[in-house]
Formats: sequence, structure tokens, C-alpha cells
Amino acid sequence: MVEDSGKFFTLDSFDLKGKTVLLRLDLNSPIHPITGEILSESRLKSHIKTINDLKLSKVVIMAHQSRPGKSDFIPLKEHSRRLQRLVGRKITFVDSLFNSNAINEISKMKDGDILMLENTRFYSEDVSLDTTDYDVLESTNFVRNLSQIIDYFVNDAFPAIHRPQTSLIGFTRLVPNLAGRLIENEITALDRFLKGNEKPKIAILGGAKIDDSIAVSKSFLEKNIVKTIIAGGVVGNAFLMAKGVNIGKKNKDFIIKNNKNHDKLISICKELLEKFTDRIIIPVDSILNPSGKVLNTRESVPDDEIMADIGPETASIFREAIGKAKGIFINGPMGMYEIAEYAGGTLDIFMAVAEANAIKIAGGGHTISVLESLKVMDKVDHVSTGGGALISYLSGEKMPVLEALKLSYKQFFEDGKIDRK
Repeated sequence: MVEDSGKFFTLDSFDLKGKTVLLRLDLNSPIHPITGEILSESRLKSHIKTINDLKLSKVVIMAHQSRPGKSDFIPLKEHSRRLQRLVGRKITFVDSLFNSNAINEISKMKDGDILMLENTRFYSEDVSLDTTDYDVLESTNFVRNLSQIIDYFVNDAFPAIHRPQTSLIGFTRLVPNLAGRLIENEITALDRFLKGNEKPKIAILGGAKIDDSIAVSKSFLEKNIVKTIIAGGVVGNAFLMAKGVNIGKKNKDFIIKNNKNHDKLISICKELLEKFTDRIIIPVDSILNPSGKVLNTRESVPDDEIMADIGPETASIFREAIGKAKGIFINGPMGMYEIAEYAGGTLDIFMAVAEANAIKIAGGGHTISVLESLKVMDKVDHVSTGGGALISYLSGEKMPVLEALKLSYKQFFEDGKIDRK
């Protein structure tokens, strides 16, 4: 029975008992460079609800790990073993994707069986096309072979919703595409933050990846999604640099080395500071490494020092803004929190967020790491599994996977093609 979600199908839209379901997950995990061991199971755990809700179906799992040329570009056999332990049900691993062996194994499945296929990015058709041209995607061996033996395609790969790849959107027009529980929950939580009436809202942006943070700052401010941006970490350094502060050679070099478009990024920061003067809060002091000295940002940073943490006055200003907020998005630490001497600012700000009387959304691997270390994960309303996908969604960019889900909904529900058989 189909339910009208108004946007896309979910697991509640159909009776999936006895159906063959191709389930696209994002199991991309940090891998130990020497042992090949999976270092975090957070991505695997995020999909357990979806897998459990498909317990009466024949579930064929499709996922990726890293990309060609990377040291962590490995098979998914260990992922299947870990996921089997977490789910508590047998998962059969097949070291192929769409050849005769894979098709044969899928055809032998019984209700309740789970099978995991090989890393989708081992196959060029999932890596090189990078297109939303459905005619092209449907012509691939990948899609042609698998679409013939499945009834439904369930996409639960939220961290990859911003990527137009074959394994993510290639089945859009061939079988009903459904959102898994992770995508459903992520979109619900993020939309609540974006569209909710809680005011004022603030975004705390830190860490070392400044391009995403600057993009979301621009979107948040121009669309009035938040009242205030709080910038710490290297993001804060970029805004200071745009303001004309001498942040020192090491800090400048870091920004330049890690961002080919650094000139453009600093230019955007400058424009935002001019246009939204009272809505961007940047550090007024910092703690330097290796000296440990607290330096006011009116002073030049010595060329041999790193701005390793926000200073006490900055932390106080940030905390005051956090205390007044009714909606908070936080992504990234305030400095080099991995080193105890420079973790104070990050821990201080994250605790202030945890204690705030506000709706709280957190995202990013380092952010989750800090929340876990402070044991305050339960103090945050929603912790997103996404990195680039999260930032892209919050920035208002079109998400190929969500567009595909909506197109499939329109084709199979609105156009009356529910049952393809």
C-alpha cells in the first residue's frame, strides 16, 4: 500500500515482505593504514534501523569504501563481518557486483536473507560517469543487470546524497526508489533546524576545512537561516585574515596549502564581514603553539607560532552568544583539540552547547569525536552522519539523491506506475 509522503517514498510506503530490495548504504569508514582494520563503526551502526525494518525482505546491500588511488580503497568483506555482528543476522559477502555470480547468488535468496556485494567503486561505471543523465546511467551493465532482479531500490546513503553516481541514482526510473530510515531522519531533523521557528539561531563553524564552512556561512547569512555565525579554528583564522589581521606565516601557509582557491575564499570572507558586520563573531584572542602564550588578535602572530586554540576572552564571547541561542548548529572544533594543552577552548564551547536550552544539530567526524569524549551525545538533538553532504544540504544546494527520490516518487506514484510487474 502506497502512502503519500508528498516528497518521496519511505519504507512505510510499501509492503516489502518477500520482496528483493537493493539497499544502498554508506559504510565508508576510517581504516588503519597498516592493519586494514575498521577504526570506527559509526557509519555501520547508523544503518541498523533500516536493515532491521527490512527483516522480512531479501536484502542486497550495496556500498562503497573510499575511492581509487587511496590507501583505504579496500574490499567490503570486513565491513560485512562487522555489520553481521552489529545486526545479529548472517550476512553473506559476494566479492562481485553485477556479474553472473552475483546475479546467481541474489536469485537464490530467501525471505530474511542479507547479502552484501563488493565495493561499488571497484567498478568504473560507479566512479567515472558522475552524471544525472538517466539514459546514460540506465545503459550501464551495472544498472541493466541488477535492475532485472530487484523489486525496490532503498537509498540510505545520506553522507553521499550530494553525489550523482550510478549506484546512488541509476535505478531512479526503473524501480520505485525509497528513502531508508537514516535519510528520512536526517532530512526531518535538518529541515526542523532550517525551517523551525526557534530564534535566534546560530552556527558555530570550526575545524580546518574552510571551504565548506565559508559556503554555509554565506548561505546561512544571506538566507537569514541563522542570526549569527561564530567562527573558530582555521575558519576563524580565515575571517581574521580577511579582516586584515596578521595571523603569521604558519597559519597563512596552512590556509594557502590546503585551499587552491584560497584567494576566492578570503575574498568571500571579506565580503561577508563587510555586509554582515554585526552577525559574524570571530576570535579576539588565541593561544599559540608552541609558546602557550595568549595573544590578542590586534597583535601580529609571530611567524613561528600556530594559533592552536581560541583564547579565554574569545571563549567568553562565544559562550554568551550560545547562552542566548534557541537553535544551534555546530561543526568543527575551535583548535588543535587533540593536544591536551590546546583543547580547552573546544571543550569549553562544546560543553556550553550541550548545556544550552536550544535545538542542537551537530555534524562532522571531529565534532562527533569531541561530543563522545565529553559524554554529551545525548545532549544534542541530532548528530548528523554527513560531512560534505550535510554542509551541501544546509547550504541549499540541490542533492542528486533527493532529486532522484522525488523523481521516482513522481513517476511511480503520481503517474500511476506503482506496480511494475
